Amino acid sequence: MTMDATDTDTDTRRAVLDAAAELIASGGTAALTTRAVAAKAAIQPPTLYRIFGDKRGLLDAVAQDRLARFVAEKEADQPHPDPVEELRRGWSRYVAFGLENPEVFAIMNEIGSPLAQSPASLAGMAALRRRVAQIARAGRLRVAEERSVALVHASAVGIVTTFLALPPEERDEQMLALTRDAAIAAIVDETAASQASGPVSHAIALRAHIDNAEALSTAERALLGEWLERLVER
Repeated sequence: MTMDATDTDTDTRRAVLDAAAELIASGGTAALTTRAVAAKAAIQPPTLYRIFGDKRGLLDAVAQDRLARFVAEKEADQPHPDPVEELRRGWSRYVAFGLENPEVFAIMNEIGSPLAQSPASLAGMAALRRRVAQIARAGRLRVAEERSVALVHASAVGIVTTFLALPPEERDEQMLALTRDAAIAAIVDETAASQASGPVSHAIALRAHIDNAEALSTAERALLGEWLERLVER
């Protein structure tokens, strides 16, 4: 059985991505030269240009590949029964990924980077939104869902960026848990099970369930959603 051109291109692409990732891990993006990648992947330089276009295309592809692997591994984990603890775990895994893959993290979070809209990035944000939505449905969210997602994501990106700017010996590991817990405390209402939490957490919880309210028409769900958003944003 012979391999067709598609199979060959797939294998070549995989070999190049693995070779490029190894070079980046050992010497940063400066080590990612056409000659070095081609030699390590045992291909001719023109093949690189045919598959990836240029160095930027290769950098984006490497970051996308590593991020896709991370998202796939994260989604394969058994979720924690407590949605707040599951959010903590997800935050910690993302931060660990950023600290272990500084070059990939830098490419991912470059301002205007196309990776912000890549399938892996979108899948990662979708996973974060699902975790926050689970907290909302449990009636434990004190801040609107999208704002909560933005705050949690910003806290993770911010602490990784801060740590990567410091020499390893100057990084205060306790800051990781402090930053994570501060972000989660800002969005989670620990008194939501009691009346002391007020109407906001209940409005957020109802808003999280509204799309499944089949007894209401589409227009009625939209109107109720608008009222609930107004209450949340009061």
